[in-house]
Amino acid sequence: MIRLLALLSLLALTACASAPPSPGTASQITALAREIQSLSPQVDPAEAERAARIAYSETYRLARAYQITDPPLIHNAKVNAGTKPRGLCYHWAEDMERRLNAEGFTTLDLTRAIANSETRFLIEHSTAVITAKGAAMEAGIVLDPWRDGGRLFWSRVATDKRYDWLPRLDVLRARGQISYAQRPEGSLAAPPSD
Repeated sequence: MIRLLALLSLLALTACASAPPSPGTASQITALAREIQSLSPQVDPAEAERAARIAYSETYRLARAYQITDPPLIHNAKVNAGTKPRGLCYHWAEDMERRLNAEGFTTLDLTRAIANSETRFLIEHSTAVITAKGAAMEAGIVLDPWRDGGRLFWSRVATDKRYDWLPRLDVLRARGQISYAQRPEGSLAAPPSD
């Protein structure tokens, strides 16, 4: 009887595991590139294509580096227990933003957004957002590899049916987690930025 229970437990845990994520297909990359380019007539088509390709390839690379084998909440528990290196939503967001910013895009910007920050009943969620240069976060595209366990989810911020996104800096300011240093009297230096 004990062996049967152990076998059933093992099968139940195995059923929760998912296949390792795979890189995006050419059609997925093309669809994201089109959506990025549609953000503004000023978006360079080559930058849109490069950003889409990198978003998919970086998602795949990070999924392997984070050792993603489980759905997001199970993986989170493993990260918090110290058995997996990274893979919380904010890890995905900061690593995706860092990689895309390294490209030095001239017609695109990267920023971060947070959802569920105003409720105690839901888990807060972070993501990277790509926008046309100078555009508001709300006009951008969510790049969220966490949500589907290492598979890139993307949509317009305004049409994301699962999350209501707020600019990350607004959330941090509202919590008092961002403070500004005072400039010395008479200094022309700009105050520190976030």
